[in-house]
Amino acid sequence: MIKSELVAKIAAQNPHLYQRDVERIVSTIFEEISAALARGDRVELRGFGAFSVKKRAARIGRNPRTGEAVRVAEKAVPFFKTGKELRERLNAGNPNAGNGE
Repeated sequence: MIKSELVAKIAAQNPHLYQRDVERIVSTIFEEISAALARGDRVELRGFGAFSVKKRAARIGRNPRTGEAVRVAEKAVPFFKTGKELRERLNAGNPNAGNGE
């Protein structure tokens, strides 16, 4: 699902709201999550999951084409951990879920 599909679905489920207002709400939520992550904060949505930032240390990598050693700078990467309710919902029809298979 892409952002425009999400906006259209929310607008359809809430006919009392204008689509432009729904679009503004969705954009604001995404912007606030992004801003919090940029500050290094954690964003938790109960039942859905938690967004956080992990640091990757600087390292020496290899150029796959030449085999030459290349310095890779330290960087921050977004990380998402699913919440318990979302995991259960995704695995509801899977009898092997949670068995390590």
